[in-house]
Amino acid sequence: MKIVLIGPTYPFRGGISHYTTLLCQALRERHEVKFISFSRQYPAFLFPGDTDRDPSAEPIRVAPVDYLIDSLNPCTWFKAARAIVRYEPAMVVLPWWVAFWAPQFFIIVTLIKRRIGAEIVFICHNAEEHESNFLKKSITRVVLSWGDRLITHSSADTGKLKNLLGQDADIITAFHPTYADLSRQRPGKDEARAILGISGTTLLFFGFVRAYKGLDVLLEALPMVLKKRRVTLVVAGEFWKDKQKYFAKIEENNLGSAVKVVDRYIPNEEIGSYFAATDLVVQPYRSASGSGITQLAYGFGKPVIATRVGSLGDVIHDGKNGRLVPPGDGAALGQAILDSLHEEVLPKMTAAAEQTGQLFSWTRLVDILLAGSK
Repeated sequence: MKIVLIGPTYPFRGGISHYTTLLCQALRERHEVKFISFSRQYPAFLFPGDTDRDPSAEPIRVAPVDYLIDSLNPCTWFKAARAIVRYEPAMVVLPWWVAFWAPQFFIIVTLIKRRIGAEIVFICHNAEEHESNFLKKSITRVVLSWGDRLITHSSADTGKLKNLLGQDADIITAFHPTYADLSRQRPGKDEARAILGISGTTLLFFGFVRAYKGLDVLLEALPMVLKKRRVTLVVAGEFWKDKQKYFAKIEENNLGSAVKVVDRYIPNEEIGSYFAATDLVVQPYRSASGSGITQLAYGFGKPVIATRVGSLGDVIHDGKNGRLVPPGDGAALGQAILDSLHEEVLPKMTAAAEQTGQLFSWTRLVDILLAGSK
């Protein structure tokens, strides 16, 4: 089958870029795939991080890639659409995550629909943006209504899209595959802790630091944990906003000796060290649709302590491969961490996490993607 895949890839960084790259690899094992990516994603003022380029010395990448789409140049949107029409694919796969891409994807998809009979499949990373509003929801409805099929990573997102597009919309609930293949480095726990300059029981908060991810809740819960266990919390990821409020909370609760902050994007070759050093991955999210961090943790065989939001409850089985607590509840989060670190509990949860990681392969996702194809 001839397939067109649209989305970010190297040299761009981040979860969506990694996702489409790994998906391309898996699709090309069985099919002919034309991968169309971006020459420019966002104008600088819309990206709060230092850069949208991947600094990894060992980036994950595929070839060939056609870098045709400039988000700010409509001429390139038409150029990409014409290239797709000439290719005559049976299927076109696009990611959906923010309404910023509505004009570009609307032009491309409508031109494809008018010229050829390719099936349009949207992989919806977010049914709703984390900072959504009426306009963004309306734009999302317009663009996604052009999809023949939509794939989500959680039953919660499927429900949101059904409410947005109608109960008859063809929406498939899949899963978020593992990101563990991003890192080829797999040091042992002691070696990893030496690399990071830490020792003893370790908790990990990983990824971009944004308000909805609830790092402040974890910092509120940490004194409760420290009263009974000596732990180190590693916060590894770039702060997008309000960095000082987190440092103020660390100082206010006298947590300086228990918290190691690495305020930068973590390149691929370092990911393995952070997860190898860790006993528990903590995701105290206030809201979420899905999370690549959860699947990254399971890919490294690490239990996850998280809140019961979005798709997290679909993959985290409370008391088995992790724990689930209410969002915003620091006391419940702290107790779940303590319970999970118990010497009789942690080994069982770790073994279950390793088994969970084996379930979420890219091959299985490709099977789901192609199962409903025309």
